Amino acid sequence: MGTRKLLVVDLEATCWARGEHVQERMETIEIGALLVDPGGGTPRREFQCFVRPSRHARLSDFCIQLTSIQQSDVDRAPTFAPAFAAFLEWLGEPREVRFASWGDYDRRQLLRDCDAAGIVNPLAEDTLNLKHICCPMIGMKPGGMAQALARAGLALDGTHHRALDDARNILRLAERAFEGRLELLMACAPSLPPRPREARRPSEGPPLAP
Repeated sequence: MGTRKLLVVDLEATCWARGEHVQERMETIEIGALLVDPGGGTPRREFQCFVRPSRHARLSDFCIQLTSIQQSDVDRAPTFAPAFAAFLEWLGEPREVRFASWGDYDRRQLLRDCDAAGIVNPLAEDTLNLKHICCPMIGMKPGGMAQALARAGLALDGTHHRALDDARNILRLAERAFEGRLELLMACAPSLPPRPREARRPSEGPPLAP
C-alpha cells in the first residue's frame, strides 16, 4: 500500500432549537468530503450528497435556518445506507485513507448512523481530530471552525454549515497550520476519543447532550 490520502469529512445532521435538541435523535442529512494526496501527486477529489432522515423526516425550522438545507433537498435524497454506500464507492479502499474532521462529532455521528442502519463503518479507526491538532498551531484553544478561520486570517469561503463548503474550509485551516506540508499532518498520531463534554460543536449549533 502506497502513501495514504487525507480524507476530510464534514456532516450536517438533523437538529432542533435549544431545549428541544437531543443528540441521540440526530441523523445525517448531508455528507461532504475531500480526498487529498498529501504529496500533491493526484488532483483533489470532492464528494457531496444529501441524505434523507428516516426517523425524523421533517427538518425543524431551526435546522433549515442553520444549514440552509431545504426539506425538498432531503425528500428527494437517498436514505443513509445507500448514501453511505455511494460515499464508500467514491472513496475507494478505506485502508488507503486517514479520516479527518473538525472535532470528533463527525466520527461519532457516522458511527451512530451506521449502527442505526445495521452496517459497518470502515472509517472508525485511525482518525485525526483537526480541531485539537490545528488550533494550537495557529495560537488558540480548540474551538469552532469559523473562529479558527478568523484566527488564522482566513475568510470563510462558501456557506457555513454546508458539508462540502465546511470540508473545504477545514482543509484550508490544515494547510495553513502545517504551512502546506500535509505529509506532516498525516504523520500525527491517531486522535483519542474525546471526553464526554467534547461531543458538542462549540458555536456550531445547539448544545449536544454528553
